[in-house]
Amino acid sequence: MKHIEEIELPLGGMTCANCARVIEKQLAGTPGVEKASVNFATHIASVKYDSGQVPVESLVAAVEDVGYEVLSGPQELAEQADSRDLKRRLVVGATFALPVFVLGMTERWPMVQMGLTLPVLTYSGFPFFHDAWKALRHGSANMNTLIALGTGAAFSYSVWVLITGGMDVYFEAAAVIIALVLLGRMLEARARGRASDAIRKLLNLQPPSAHVLRDGKELEIQLAEVCVGDVVIVKPGERVPVDGTVREGASEIDESMLTGESLPVAKQPGSTVCGGTINGSGAFRFEAAKVGKDTTLARIVDLVKRAQGSKAPVSRTADEVSGYFTVAVLGIAVATFMAWLFIAPLGIALMHAVSVLIIACPCAMGLATPTAIMAGTGRGATQGILFKGGEALEAAARVDTVVFDKTGTITTGSPRVTRIAAQNGFFEAEVVRLAAAVEQWSEHPVGRAILNYAGAGQPEAALDFHAIPGVGAEAAVGGRTVHIGRGEAGKVAVDVDGVRAGEFEITDQVKPGAADAVGRLHAMGLQVWMITGDHERVAHETARETGIEEKYVLAGVLPDQKQVEVTRLRAEGRKVAMVGDGINDAPALVSANVGIAIGTGADIAIEAGGVILMRGDPRSVPDALALARRTLRVIRQNLFWAFAYNAVGIPLAAGVFYPWTNWMLSPMIASAAMALSSVSVVMNSLRLRRS
Repeated sequence: MKHIEEIELPLGGMTCANCARVIEKQLAGTPGVEKASVNFATHIASVKYDSGQVPVESLVAAVEDVGYEVLSGPQELAEQADSRDLKRRLVVGATFALPVFVLGMTERWPMVQMGLTLPVLTYSGFPFFHDAWKALRHGSANMNTLIALGTGAAFSYSVWVLITGGMDVYFEAAAVIIALVLLGRMLEARARGRASDAIRKLLNLQPPSAHVLRDGKELEIQLAEVCVGDVVIVKPGERVPVDGTVREGASEIDESMLTGESLPVAKQPGSTVCGGTINGSGAFRFEAAKVGKDTTLARIVDLVKRAQGSKAPVSRTADEVSGYFTVAVLGIAVATFMAWLFIAPLGIALMHAVSVLIIACPCAMGLATPTAIMAGTGRGATQGILFKGGEALEAAARVDTVVFDKTGTITTGSPRVTRIAAQNGFFEAEVVRLAAAVEQWSEHPVGRAILNYAGAGQPEAALDFHAIPGVGAEAAVGGRTVHIGRGEAGKVAVDVDGVRAGEFEITDQVKPGAADAVGRLHAMGLQVWMITGDHERVAHETARETGIEEKYVLAGVLPDQKQVEVTRLRAEGRKVAMVGDGINDAPALVSANVGIAIGTGADIAIEAGGVILMRGDPRSVPDALALARRTLRVIRQNLFWAFAYNAVGIPLAAGVFYPWTNWMLSPMIASAAMALSSVSVVMNSLRLRRS
């Protein structure tokens, strides 16, 4: 029997997209691993594996076998240490490279140039040569290979020129290239860090401690020590430590970190509160219900982490290209060297080859998709929009049809009784009493409306209750069979022993933002449908109130048929987003191209959806789809510029245009362009944080 588990491994030593591809291929080929994905932007390997067949130690060994490492401590600490090391090497490299560059311009003191270049190569450039050697030992090549070959060739050639009595040296090229590449990597690392700020901000929402009542005393304990059932005290201005239910006191809480909604929410006994939210001026006590990884905040952090570590289908082409990119560049560099050797001195031929090696940038291709996903999903999290992964985000961006469930999605899901009509000799009070007895066992919103109307007090006993999804409910009350189901014109009928006893007229208020949401979706060029089990009259009234065209209303649809209708729309070639919040919406959510679950709804709907909206506001739907479209647009821009940069830069470095332009691309300009290409891709992605 298989024991499938998922694990995230923080990686060290990756410098380009090809590194990620090598590790991913190694992990995927490990016996017992079902799926492996390595994200170059986050430096995380996500592995789904059979724990009964392959232990975690074997996964770590697989990564180490190809020359990389799995970090044992917190990834953030490792990144901070890498950042400090990178900064030191950059400072040393720039300090020595600047005078080498100046002397190179004057073509004087070549021995001094060599002396100043040595510390740049041996200290600042050491990681490039070390990692290139590791890759070579494991039969692969990466970005470090190109940099090490380029700078090593320029330095070695210059030393040879000095030994043979020449003066035409290129020490400045080797020194400046390393300094510029280090600068580019530092800028890139900082930009990538900003792209993943969302997770750090979410983690910072958790207070380190909590005030709890134990044995009648108020104690301050660490957050990890809070247990389910503890009575937690929250004072004015404090953050709520865990999830629970208010028992005493009242206040208003800022829940914008969860929902993106800026208005505070009133809390009183019976209200639920979530960890990480900010208390207002009141004070209250609540009973802890969810702690640790089970809290809403912990689940959100986990979803955002998974989304930022995932890949979108659009990135497949870049992944394929990056797998062969480094080897192809090496071949082009050799061909460039040989071609120029026939028409120019050795030094010129070598500098063209070095320029080819340096200007090539697989990093930009590797960063194009994940940085945009990181920024887009991070932006979504601040708005209460959670994408479960890159695949869901891309599917949401391609949607052309939105199908809304009605109850709880377009309407409040809290219907109320507005009128009762008793029939066939029954009295209104009797109809209400019998209906309440049946509905006390029901979870349906209509049942709750009838119980609310019946008021306080224990309903009469009911036996043999059973519900028929989409049809009604039935039970034995006082020896009589009471059936509750659909009546005429959308009313709810009550039959007693087969005789119509009366009908309830029940209305469900349309949510305030529903009409605006539908209008925005129409403005985006999307077709909007509504699907409901309600009577046609009720459904069409709701459609008219929200602006949905009546021809796109599907009424009287049983729960198991919602999935059929969604599948039918997909069969017509439409890209469908299904929006729902109930248990009976789950099959349809799964059947759509992307399921959008209202986060205030049932857990099963949330699990089935690819996008989760933490607010019950329908306006979050166009917000989510618009964000997905912007993110996909940025991904395409990044991929275009990454491919275009290399498509133009490599021929330019090779001197293909030289006969027409009489201009050569120097290795130093090539290194600056290479560094800026990665930074520009990340900065373009960061625009999503401000959109």
